Amino acid sequence: MIINGVQIDETFAEAFNMRGTRVIITAQNLKWAYHAANAMTGFATSVIGCGVEAGIEREMTEDETPDGRPGVSILMFAMGSKVLMQQLETRMGQCILTCPTAAAFSGIDSDEKINLGKNLRFFGDGYQTSKLISAKRYWRVPVMDGEFLCEETTGMVRAIGGGNFLILATSQPAALAAAEAAITAMKKIPNVIMPFPGGVVRSGSKVGSKYKTMFASTNDAFCPTLKGATNTELSPEIESVMEIVIDGIGFDDIAESMRVGIQAICDLGESSGVKRISAGNYGGKLGPHHFKLHEIMSGHKL
Repeated sequence: MIINGVQIDETFAEAFNMRGTRVIITAQNLKWAYHAANAMTGFATSVIGCGVEAGIEREMTEDETPDGRPGVSILMFAMGSKVLMQQLETRMGQCILTCPTAAAFSGIDSDEKINLGKNLRFFGDGYQTSKLISAKRYWRVPVMDGEFLCEETTGMVRAIGGGNFLILATSQPAALAAAEAAITAMKKIPNVIMPFPGGVVRSGSKVGSKYKTMFASTNDAFCPTLKGATNTELSPEIESVMEIVIDGIGFDDIAESMRVGIQAICDLGESSGVKRISAGNYGGKLGPHHFKLHEIMSGHKL
């Protein structure tokens, strides 16, 4: 498959099951909502070392938020419910409770509930108060700038992590420019995040290593400096590879984000320096969700 001069490999991105939640962070203005959200989603790029993968999904207007203030929605994903619950409570306490004017609310409905402010209320040292509104409980915790308002729980749902595609280009600037174009398009799709810095990862990994203490190591087949030293997947003109990883609430959400991202790159044309789009997989052994590039880009039923 070739789109506007860019080759789309006949391969698939392999993704795995995760647990996810959404939290709505509001504040006096977007500046402070972003301060809180950026802190909460910091050091959350990969479950390999961070526990959770998290990111800002989108901005929210005053008409969309529970308290009528500007805000942002955050998505968080983990490999299991226990880890997600622990990471959510820790990050809430360290990053949202501490942030001037910030408040936090549930952003997703589910039969499964996890703590949002249920335990944070104890910071109030007995001075905290609660309010039940439309069967939802909120906590008001006295703090030095006034009050910290937080919903008691949020929903937890089954989700998918590890959707991805690889950008193969003739130079590092070309690969990065294409990745930036893809991220700009992908950010318009709801229910997904791209958790790595700026949405892009350069250190794509493979399962296993020659070192016993490492369970993941550099994806040598796609490293341009190792063309003569490994079983490379790169042709001579490829000098840089960038990866975009996607976590999402559902399969269709991730597939659509991949489609618009790849299309944005193809729209740049072959003259941009991008030669191929590929994907990372482990022969179907890592996860049950397979995002086939040709099907995604041809519009066939997934």
